[in-house]
Amino acid sequence: MSMVQPLLEVNKLQTQFPTSSGIAKAVDDVSFSLAAGEILGLVGESGCGKTVTGFSILGLVDPPGRVVGGQVLFKGEDLLTMDTERLRAIRGNRLAMIFQDPMMTLNPVLRIDTQLIETLQAHQDISRAAAYDRALEALGEVGIAEPAQRLRAYPHQFSGGMRQRVAIAIALINRPDLIIADEPTTALDVTIQGQILALVQALCRERQMSLIWISHDLSVVAGLADRVAVMYAGKIVESGTVRATLDHPAHPYTRGLLGAIPALHERGSRLLPIPGTTPSLLNLPAGCAFADRCAQVHGACALPPPDFAVGHDGPSHRVRCWLNHANSPNRIADAAP
Repeated sequence: MSMVQPLLEVNKLQTQFPTSSGIAKAVDDVSFSLAAGEILGLVGESGCGKTVTGFSILGLVDPPGRVVGGQVLFKGEDLLTMDTERLRAIRGNRLAMIFQDPMMTLNPVLRIDTQLIETLQAHQDISRAAAYDRALEALGEVGIAEPAQRLRAYPHQFSGGMRQRVAIAIALINRPDLIIADEPTTALDVTIQGQILALVQALCRERQMSLIWISHDLSVVAGLADRVAVMYAGKIVESGTVRATLDHPAHPYTRGLLGAIPALHERGSRLLPIPGTTPSLLNLPAGCAFADRCAQVHGACALPPPDFAVGHDGPSHRVRCWLNHANSPNRIADAAP
C-alpha cells in the first residue's frame, strides 16, 4: 500500500441549501482522493451535485448554501477551516477553476493582457514587464495564434472557443497543482471540444498537474480521465479507474448512463434512456435514491445502501448499492434453508 499523501482528500463532504420548503442536501457524504498528476472525472446528470462539490472544495458556495460537514485536505491542510487570507493566497494560485461559462472568469471591460497580468501579480512578486512576457507565453500554451495581438483585445472580440482558451490560460498562469474544470466544453462544437480536451490532458501530463473534470458526458471522461466518480442525488454511487468502472459498471445508474451513449450502439439501434427523473434533494428517500428508476430494485433498497469494494480493480473500485453485496437482506434470505 502506497504511503504517499494524496494531493487532495475529500472526506464526508456535506453541503446544504436551506429553502422555504426544507433543506436541500446538494452534497451528501462525498469522499474521494486525488494524487498528484491524476485526472478524475466527476460525472452525473444535471442537479446531481457535481458543480456544488467543486465549489465546496474551493470555498465558492454562495449563501444561503454552506458546507455543514466534512474535510477538504489539500496537501494536508483543511481548506474548510482555513482562514480567509490563507485561502485567498491558495485559491487562484495553487488551486484554480475553469468555469462552464468563460465570462464568469473574464471581465468584459478589461483587455486580456490586464486580466492575465493582474492574476499573476495577485499571487507573485513579479514586475509588469515579466508578467506580460508570462501572459504572452500562456496564450501560446493554450494554442492562441498571434498572442501579442490577442493580448490587446477584449473578451467580446473572441469566439466562444477562444474565450474558453483564455479562461484556461488564466487558470494555468500561476502553474497550479490542481484545477477543477466545470464542464468547460459543453457549449462548444465537437471539434473545438476535442482540441481543448487534448490541450488540457497534455498540460496535465507535462506539468504533473491534477485535474477534476466535471461533466455529464461519460464518453468525454472515458478519453480524458484516469479515474471516474459517478454522482447521483448528492452522493458518489460508483468510483474506480476508468477501465474498471466503464468495462464492469457495478451500479445500475452507471449502466444506465452507458446505455444512453449513442457511440456504444449500432447504427439505427434504439438508445436505452433511464426512466423517470432524479428525486428532489429536499425529500430524498431513506434508502437508495435511485430505487424508483432502477429495473433491479428489491426489498433491501429501502435501506441505506452500503459503500463497498466490488473487486474488479482491487479496493479502488467501489459502489454504493445493495446489488451483489454479501450482507444484502435479500441475498441472506435467499441463502436461508
